[in-house]
Amino acid sequence: MRSSTGIPASSATGRWLIAAAVLGSGVAFLDGTVVNVALPAIARDLDTGLSGQQWVLDGYLLTLSALLLAGGAAGDRYGRRRVFIVGLGVFAVASMACGLAPNVEWLIIARILQGVGAAAVVPGSLALIDAEISVEDRGRAIGLWAGMSGATSALGPFVGGWLVDAVSWRWVFFISVPLAVGAMWIAQRHVPESRDRAITGPLDLAGAVAVVVGLTGVVYALIEGPAQGWGAMVLVAAAVGVLALVAFLVIEMRAANPLLPLGLFRSWQFTGANLTTLTVYAALGGALFLLALQLQQSLGYTALQAGVATVPFTIVMLFGSPLSGKIAQLTGPRLPMTVGPLVAGAGLALMVRIVPGAGYVSAVLPAVLVFGLGMTITVAPLTAAALGAVGPEHAGTASGVNNAVARVAGLLAVAVLPVIAGIEAGPGQPLGDGFGTAMAISAACCAAGGLVAAVSIRTGSGFTPHIQPTPEHACQRPEPAPDPHRAA
Repeated sequence: MRSSTGIPASSATGRWLIAAAVLGSGVAFLDGTVVNVALPAIARDLDTGLSGQQWVLDGYLLTLSALLLAGGAAGDRYGRRRVFIVGLGVFAVASMACGLAPNVEWLIIARILQGVGAAAVVPGSLALIDAEISVEDRGRAIGLWAGMSGATSALGPFVGGWLVDAVSWRWVFFISVPLAVGAMWIAQRHVPESRDRAITGPLDLAGAVAVVVGLTGVVYALIEGPAQGWGAMVLVAAAVGVLALVAFLVIEMRAANPLLPLGLFRSWQFTGANLTTLTVYAALGGALFLLALQLQQSLGYTALQAGVATVPFTIVMLFGSPLSGKIAQLTGPRLPMTVGPLVAGAGLALMVRIVPGAGYVSAVLPAVLVFGLGMTITVAPLTAAALGAVGPEHAGTASGVNNAVARVAGLLAVAVLPVIAGIEAGPGQPLGDGFGTAMAISAACCAAGGLVAAVSIRTGSGFTPHIQPTPEHACQRPEPAPDPHRAA
């Protein structure tokens, strides 16, 4: 039943819609946390080294990052339920292909396809709530969506580690299939269709193609150059990637309906918020990738032990974000966005002590807790600062851009950080001294984000922090609240 102002969250249709959104986003968020702990087992089984492990992560992040904005725009134009269901179908098929992969090349291709599906599912899950649930119930529905998705993310490392040790790494991917199918069934039977009828003109396909080609070329060169040498193919890929990214900017300047409205970056606060996102999430993505490998390949942890070791990080974020949001609402975004990255950087600096022979309580736990505390302070006001820099009519686009930046940051960090740190580990081999170097680089990168926030984010209180309790959340489309401090 739908009223003139939307569907009540307490109605049967509202409950089904929220269930579909939570289950759909949960599939993507679960996949974002279960794979890290499975990487050493995948490397042993499929006989691949560090570059193969990088591609297993970056293949997914590549298409997710590049197509995130296109996925949201496609839902607005062609039907949010339709795009959501199609994305889930692609994700389910790709997940099955991942679990059946006979070699690492097959797995990487399947992961790339998974990213395509996730790029439709992730923005579509919250867009369904944002478009259909009544205004008075929307905040509560988004809170439920965020809390359940955060719980899914928190369980990811534990579930992934248990599946790897008890059954096989392949079940890390198989587990997504019934969840995706269940979300498809609910959406098809119980979720109404919606689209933005005010949008006219074609989708920016040229921009989508250019950014996919650009990121693919650059990431291929960054991963394969150190692994295979800087031969002609790697150099050509790098050149094509750079040219495609330049072409993407040109296309976006001329497109009638650009995926990335460059005019948003005229706001210094919007630019600063996204630069902070880039540095902080690069540190996050690169550090968590290498930490999972260090615990297993250097310290001898099992997959389950490695998964459990990082659970405190997500728990701190999950339960600390509401308090952090309240504090940030009183102080304004500048203070937490300055202090948070500095605290997170201190946690990353402590990870330098995670070396063979180090104890969990004395070395791993303090680093994970401090890092989690810093990220908890940071993420609550981050999206709100970006949204506060633009008008309410651009809130959805600004949120999508901010979260796409976060995905690209992780994508590039996984490709670049091992190279800069000099890590050249073979299948199952320890990471060596390069791990400590990588954590020091990540700490400096994170702290730089705090300095950027200090000079670019406005002071003042009264903004409304948008719910973002875990780093896996992407392309949220919250209902914007008026910002009394936004410049006219």
